[in-house]
Amino acid sequence: MPACGARRIPRRFWRNALVEFTGERVIPDQVNVDLLNEHLSRYMFAARLASGKRVLDAGCGAGYGAAALARTAQSVVGIDRAPEAIGFAREHYQAPNLEFQKASCAALPFPAAAFDLVVAFEIIEHLDHWREFLLEVRRVLAPGGRFLVSTPNRLYYKESRGATGANPFHVHEFDFEEFRSELKLFFPHVSMYLENHTEGITFQPQGAPGSGNSAEVRVDAAEVRVDAAEAVPAESHFFLAVCADRPMAGNPAFVYVPRAANVLREREHHIALLDSEIAQKNEWLADIQRRHEELLARFAEQQEALERSNKWAESLNAELEERAQSIARLQEEMAREQESARRMAEGYAAKVVELEADIRDRTQWAIDTETRLTAEVRHQTAELGKAVEALHHTEQELEERTRWALSLQEEGARLAQLLALVRGSRWVRMGRKVGLGPELPAS
Repeated sequence: MPACGARRIPRRFWRNALVEFTGERVIPDQVNVDLLNEHLSRYMFAARLASGKRVLDAGCGAGYGAAALARTAQSVVGIDRAPEAIGFAREHYQAPNLEFQKASCAALPFPAAAFDLVVAFEIIEHLDHWREFLLEVRRVLAPGGRFLVSTPNRLYYKESRGATGANPFHVHEFDFEEFRSELKLFFPHVSMYLENHTEGITFQPQGAPGSGNSAEVRVDAAEVRVDAAEAVPAESHFFLAVCADRPMAGNPAFVYVPRAANVLREREHHIALLDSEIAQKNEWLADIQRRHEELLARFAEQQEALERSNKWAESLNAELEERAQSIARLQEEMAREQESARRMAEGYAAKVVELEADIRDRTQWAIDTETRLTAEVRHQTAELGKAVEALHHTEQELEERTRWALSLQEEGARLAQLLALVRGSRWVRMGRKVGLGPELPAS
């Protein structure tokens, strides 16, 4: 059965009952008879308690079990978290007293005491919060009602899977004592059953009342003998528990004989099916062998091409090695040039620092010189102003003296003319001859 409220597992349902089979979702006519009967037997066990009851099938999956319970129950509600499972169940199983709902087992959408019988087959091991599920079942179960729950035996299941490893769909698996003790935390009365496939032989009368095509033989019309044997929980395949809040009368053994009860015939059919599958697989293997030989031929061609490529790659590697050495030499030369450039740059940097200091000194000198010259120019400008003023005074004096000199020159010329006249006078000449008159200077 599927896991209601379990971890989300993608499942694809097709119309006409086709579905991807993972081992966790049983679909009639899509699985072998033994597996179907293994799951259907639990519903046959529960059908004895479902007559006239309000029944909840938690984790109903494809819905075949809920439909089986609906044959005698007052009403049956099947719930499952997977919408594709609910859609399949609604399409394939319909009855006036049967309905299917999408719901989670961790939060049952029903009022308290809504059901007289709750069944949950192969569900609890899929749930992350299975204790919350048990608490919810206790809530919706009416006083005096019963809860039927089954789970695989962890010890047997681990051994049977072998190298396959843990089931990826299971969250938590139980051994016998853990399963019983956990159920007793929620239900004071728990009757444990061990479910196993057993070897059996049936004697069914032909044409007798109660046989024929009826769905099941009446209990009072069949005799069942179960040889006494010690039931060993650790060796059992599944555990099934009947839980209640009140004491239950007796716990008789239950034997389910499916309609397809001729095990030998079913096995022969199964073997024939396996033989046909083996023949088909042999054809596939022959085809695979042929393809394998083709692949080997292609591989040989590719191997030859690979060898050529390897030789070419070796030549490339040699060339790359030579170029790598050249690059190494260039890198060394570049490193030396970079070191030389670094030293030159350091020298230039030092020279720049020196020049900057010299420029700062010269700039300061220029500033100081400009300041001094500015002061001197201002002083000389002031002196020049005085000199210009003195020059103007001198020019005025020079002009006056020039005028005075010109007047003296004119006066001298006039006196010279007069003196010439005096010298030319015969009276003066006569007086000089006789020693009389004034002594005149020469020219």
